[in-house]
Amino acid sequence: MEMLAFIQLIDALALVWLLGCWFAYTRFAKRKAKTTDCLASVLHRYRVDWMEHFLRREQRVADAALLANIERNVSFFASTTLLVLAGLVTALAAADKVQLTLELLPFTSPSTTQELELKFVILISIFIYAFFTFTWSLRQFGFVSVLLGAAPQYSDETKDAVKRYAKYTAKVLDQAGHSFNYGLRSYYFALACMAWFIDARLMVLSVSVVIFVLYIREFRSSSLSAMLSIAEDEKP
Repeated sequence: MEMLAFIQLIDALALVWLLGCWFAYTRFAKRKAKTTDCLASVLHRYRVDWMEHFLRREQRVADAALLANIERNVSFFASTTLLVLAGLVTALAAADKVQLTLELLPFTSPSTTQELELKFVILISIFIYAFFTFTWSLRQFGFVSVLLGAAPQYSDETKDAVKRYAKYTAKVLDQAGHSFNYGLRSYYFALACMAWFIDARLMVLSVSVVIFVLYIREFRSSSLSAMLSIAEDEKP
């Protein structure tokens, strides 16, 4: 009984660690992006440039094709999330069989069927959140498509209005990109959560690794350095 209570306490702490780190990193990344160069801030500049160049072009077919390609990527993840959810719901219905399979593995910590069902419910909740963020991202990219279709023609008389149009169209595009990023983050943390089925301490370690990987990719990646270098080269 003491061991069971100890495991339940570890599971609760691991879950708090997962949710706490997820929320804290999201807040941290959002605030730091306002003061430090990162993928989000650099991409915002390029999105503004894209919309300004788009409004100056006479032929806009290539821009529509680029946006459609991004939408296909988001749609792929939204569809995949539904498949993952179907698999998780099936596994939840057979939690007792999954428990027997896990007990055969020598490196898994013991857990009751109820605890296993809770872990599946947490995973399902994460992927439901991912599905909603992906579909909201998809809708926002659809809004951008409408804005592109309604874009005014550039002229000396309308250049101020066109500049404002480009700014706010880029903002909608930015929000769509952020929603897509939140969905991708959900996948990262869901993969870390899968370590919970082996051991709660392994999940704590996996969440820490995910935080480190996300930070490196968003604030210290070579892709970021390359985009910053391009932006510096384009300065007069």
